[in-house]
Amino acid sequence: MDTIDRALKEAGASAYVIYASSEDANMFYLTGFKTGDPVFYLKCDGNPATLIVPQMEYERAVSESRCEVMTRGDAGYFEIFEEECDPLRAGAKMVCAQAGGDLLVPGTFPLALAREMESFCNIYVDKTTVKNMRALKNPHEIKAIKSVQRAAEGAMDIAVSMIKKAEPRGSVLYYDSEPLTSDMVRAEMQCYLLRLGCTAADTIVSCGPETAMPHNKGNGALLMDEPIVIDVFPRSEKTGYHADMTRTFVRGEPSREIEDIYNTVKEAKALGWSFIRPGVSGSEVHQAVLDFFTDAGYESGTGGFMHSLGHGVGLDIHENPALSPSGGELREGHVITVEPGLYYQGIGGVRLEDMGTVTKDGFDCFTKYKEEIRI
Repeated sequence: MDTIDRALKEAGASAYVIYASSEDANMFYLTGFKTGDPVFYLKCDGNPATLIVPQMEYERAVSESRCEVMTRGDAGYFEIFEEECDPLRAGAKMVCAQAGGDLLVPGTFPLALAREMESFCNIYVDKTTVKNMRALKNPHEIKAIKSVQRAAEGAMDIAVSMIKKAEPRGSVLYYDSEPLTSDMVRAEMQCYLLRLGCTAADTIVSCGPETAMPHNKGNGALLMDEPIVIDVFPRSEKTGYHADMTRTFVRGEPSREIEDIYNTVKEAKALGWSFIRPGVSGSEVHQAVLDFFTDAGYESGTGGFMHSLGHGVGLDIHENPALSPSGGELREGHVITVEPGLYYQGIGGVRLEDMGTVTKDGFDCFTKYKEEIRI
């Protein structure tokens, strides 16, 4: 039985409905259709899925999507609109008529539209079905993610090359006679990725005190002898899939504390790898690394290890499964990151992140990038 059909039977609903653009990962996953405007996805129990689109998108949707396609006109929208005189309510009534019964919708479904639909049928919310489907990657998806990972590694090379080429003037690194800033490095990485058909929003290039805050994007000049955390998570414009990787570098000599932290984080990442296999829970892997840090004297509190060990990667940069205190069972085909980190105000932070897939034998790492603190 189809996974969505099973969810419909369990909910007692007639159809699964999404209303979104292709920026919604669930919509793109189920349809393969790219659209900047929201359209309706309708999957009735036991029947193929249907996209309901404006007339101008019909031919393209037929060519590109994995669904059957009908226009809003064929679905009766315009007749309903003449009666209702409200586009939102007309859309709601149209879909309910096509479904012929109660609806199951994802948790991200627009509230105002759901309220209108409740005039015509019952609405049930599904939080996990499509997300869990997306978590298990097929060979085509894994190939797409690996391709983006190679692009991420090329962007990391750009950053490392700039930092290496920079000349120190006192504590500040200079590049082509001006201070080398986080924004300069980030811009060059993004330009490189754009040429490869990828985008990279919010790339982290943080330095010194900023590195004690895990998601500080970084601002200002890069410094000698200070940790530099670079976290890049590009997305392919063609396939929609992401990659994710982090490295920490020091141009010059790291402090003793940072070098000790780096070596500990590197060991923690290898430990996390060793625990990954089908049947193990993400919470077990996370806890093993947390215990390792505690035993090494790096207890969590105001600093230390302050985030989950890892997360799924796919059409969203953060998706199921999770290597976290609430992480569930790992299965073959899950694509996950392993990204331990330690962060301390007044010292700085270190994070190292790899990405790979859970296999029947353990963990197949996609990340093929060197680990060395000094550059």
